[in-house]
This record gives sequence, C-alpha cells and structure tokens, in this order.
Amino acid sequence: MPYRWTTETELELSPHRSLPPQGFAAVILTFFALAMIPLTAFLGTLALWGLLPFALLALWGLWWGLRRSYADGMIHEQLRIGPTETRLTREGPRGARADWHCNTYWVRVTVHQTGGPVPHYVTLSGNGREVEIGAFLSEDERKRLAGELRAAFRRA
Repeated sequence: MPYRWTTETELELSPHRSLPPQGFAAVILTFFALAMIPLTAFLGTLALWGLLPFALLALWGLWWGLRRSYADGMIHEQLRIGPTETRLTREGPRGARADWHCNTYWVRVTVHQTGGPVPHYVTLSGNGREVEIGAFLSEDERKRLAGELRAAFRRA
C-alpha cells in the first residue's frame, strides 16, 4: 500500500515501486544474457569487437534508465495532524524538501474531480496556501485517502 496510517493522526505516503531491487538485478542480467546470444556467432572474429560496444551501450542505457526511474520515484510525504497544528512534509527526488503547516481547525480537504494534473486530485488548504497530497497515488487510492483525511480531521 503506497500510504499507511502509522497512528491515528500520522500518515506516511510514498509511491509504489513495482520493480524491487532483486527484480532490477534480474532485468539487467536477463538483458545481458539475451544480448550476448547473437554475439556468440561472432566469437573469434573482428566483427565481435565492432558489435560489442553497441550491446554494452544498450545495457548501460537500460541500467541508467532504471536507476533514474528509481531516483525520480524517491518521494516520501508525511502528514502529522496535531491538536493545534497540522504539518505536511514532502521529501522529493535529489533531496528536495518542502514543508507546510497550518492550524488544524482551518485545514480543508479538497478533491478536484477535474482540472488538476490527475483526476480526483487531493489538496489540503489553509494558512493561505493549497498543497497537494498523494498525487502519485492511483485514482481509487486518492478517493479513499480523501475520505480518510476528512474523517481524521473531524476527529482532530
């Protein structure tokens, strides 16, 4: 689950990673093995040295692309709902960090059915600002999250 309530008033969100590190290694190894099969016909010839750099370049491109995808997906959001203050902290890729805080009484949970970057876009507003929460979640998860957030703010 990309988000979970650690306590009744604390929420942690992060994107779902469909390829675990073991899968990453398996993809790279499988690609390498399959790329080397056609090259076995050229063993002992000068043509092997002409084709080998392209095979290795393709392998490096796959490795780099998967690593970049992992780095871009390193997002972690933490919402703490206190009796007097609500705080949302977002740690993004490459160390980017953003904080938002507001008096809990004035926080509003809004679901934008359309008009946002994704359908059912969930935002928190208060203290003169509106911030997104869980934009990386699926549509169903954002709908469920909005209901859970409203219930958590009612309890607070």
